[in-house]
Amino acid sequence: MNVQNIPHPSFFIDTLITERIRDFAAGAEQLQQLHPQQVAIIYKEKWFNLFVPAAYGGLQMSLPQGIQTEESLAWADGSTAWTVTLCSGANWFIGFLQPSLSDEIFNTVNTCLAGSGKATGVAKDLGDAYEVSGYWNYASGAFIATAFTANCIIEKDGVALLNADGTALVKSFVFLRNEVILHPTWKSIGMIATASNSFEVKQLRVPKNRSFTIDSNAAILDAPVYRYPFQQLAEATLAVNSSGMAIRFLDLCDTFSEETKPGSLTQLQLTAAKNKLQMARNYFYNAVQQSWQAHVQQQPFAACALKAVTLASRELAATARKLVDEIYPYCGLAAANPATEINRVWRNLHTASQHALLLSDK
Repeated sequence: MNVQNIPHPSFFIDTLITERIRDFAAGAEQLQQLHPQQVAIIYKEKWFNLFVPAAYGGLQMSLPQGIQTEESLAWADGSTAWTVTLCSGANWFIGFLQPSLSDEIFNTVNTCLAGSGKATGVAKDLGDAYEVSGYWNYASGAFIATAFTANCIIEKDGVALLNADGTALVKSFVFLRNEVILHPTWKSIGMIATASNSFEVKQLRVPKNRSFTIDSNAAILDAPVYRYPFQQLAEATLAVNSSGMAIRFLDLCDTFSEETKPGSLTQLQLTAAKNKLQMARNYFYNAVQQSWQAHVQQQPFAACALKAVTLASRELAATARKLVDEIYPYCGLAAANPATEINRVWRNLHTASQHALLLSDK
């Protein structure tokens, strides 16, 4: 693949699958969760297991392959892509779990982990186990999750434990579906079908192997994808959701004929917007590819290479949002009608843009 000119997302996804996902997108919003037919496609294609080893039924993709798939899904449907991105990101944690726990969690082809990255729980170290209580928001895909991941501050004998630098010690945990309480709290203008609800555990006693540390040096599995820094992996996978949706928005605008283009929207404007977005995509994919190649060749991570991925991810997300907003006023009332696809894409993109990792430093 020539990362100097990354292809349109349609290059990486089957046309019939795309059409099938879109056929049920409006219905998914009515259900306020992904349509069962969309979920069936996800399971059939193993998209929750993008980064899971083949031995556990996964696709065992590299990071560049994974983000190509996620951008293509975002072009097909934002809610489907966001759910796949967040849940496949949680399934990526298999690289850090004890084998005994992996065997328990990934014992079905329908394994789907959902969760939250905020440390809004407390785990009391009891010596041979942890007692966990906490409440976590925004668990995309919670309605189909077979297990949940969450971060907790660690306490022992009533005192919060600290790292060497004085910050609170935080560990990640896995909870089974029947151990959590779900709360239907997800209310937003877009990404409605992600059902990003809240979950809670109360004084839940779990064995020590339910905790893990998300750090490249703590990886249990040796595949390169588990030793790639989590921050840049998360930023890259989220950014392509924005670019995929922006491309779809511009494609939908392009379906207007010159005679029916609302306001002063012209083909020249659309072409210019597409070119700017393509430049941001090329820069982004090049940054990811360079960092990945250095990684698999076991070259030490240079701070500048990782910084380039961070900046390129944020720039791609910001460019996608900016270009869509520049074109939106010229799209007529159809773009303001919640029943239309172009409006759904706009709402999904702007809801996704609120994720903290996508915020530009500019």
